[in-house]
Amino acid sequence: MKNDILFITMCLFTISTTAQQKEDNGKRDSVYIHEIEHDKLPVKVLHAEPLYIDLIRDLGARKGEKEWNIGLGLTDNNTYDEYTALIEYEWAPIDRLGLEIELPFSIYYPTSNDKVAPSSNLNSFKFAGQYSFYVSEKYQTSMAIGYIHELELTEFSKYGKESFLTGNVYNPFFIAARRLGSNFHTLLYTGPAFKHHFADQSINTSWQINSNIHYMMSGTRNFVGVEFNKEFNSGDFDMIVRPQMRVGIADNLIIGIVVGVPISRENERLSSFLRLIYEPKHKT
Repeated sequence: MKNDILFITMCLFTISTTAQQKEDNGKRDSVYIHEIEHDKLPVKVLHAEPLYIDLIRDLGARKGEKEWNIGLGLTDNNTYDEYTALIEYEWAPIDRLGLEIELPFSIYYPTSNDKVAPSSNLNSFKFAGQYSFYVSEKYQTSMAIGYIHELELTEFSKYGKESFLTGNVYNPFFIAARRLGSNFHTLLYTGPAFKHHFADQSINTSWQINSNIHYMMSGTRNFVGVEFNKEFNSGDFDMIVRPQMRVGIADNLIIGIVVGVPISRENERLSSFLRLIYEPKHKT
């Protein structure tokens, strides 16, 4: 009899403890979301931002927000390796509007005997803007439109020999994001890219459709998820699946890790990408 009473007591204690832990996790997550969304006006919905094709600024950006990004990547191709790097600064001069300046680099190293590889270069001067025109706390949904303009540059080996600028890229885009409950986040990023080549005045058009789903840990900005980066170009279709994770290593410092798995790209094999994100504190 005593053993039965002891067993029942232990079961009740375990159930009570488990319920309390779930309640505590729920409270922590609610507090965190409340801090992001209600700490100040205007209303802002917390969304998980993809790590490879990242946003110009948070959806529903608030005046004074700013962020530095440093990215490093490696792509294994059939005849060469591509090492990429980027330096990026983004800020919100007014509520809802995000601006960005980025310098992306590509360094190529041949891996085959014939040593066939593109020439290394600073790819472009990249300027971008993004405006969140719809932010709904009720539906946990945000939408934005934006534009990226790139001034494409010649290879390092041709500096002083050919024109420094080789073309323009015009890239308008649309973003829609929705949070499902407290932890699951979905996002769609899509738009055309028009590449204008100065050499022959030709224009090449491609379409990007990037979809994402992430699971954000309760009470943190840490998440795991996957990007599906799809591109349509002159009847050709390419897709790369990018599993990823983001981890906060300090109050204002985050690291993101991405792996790229091509599904239908002929020359590209596995790739990796690392993004270091620093968010300086700003006055509210």
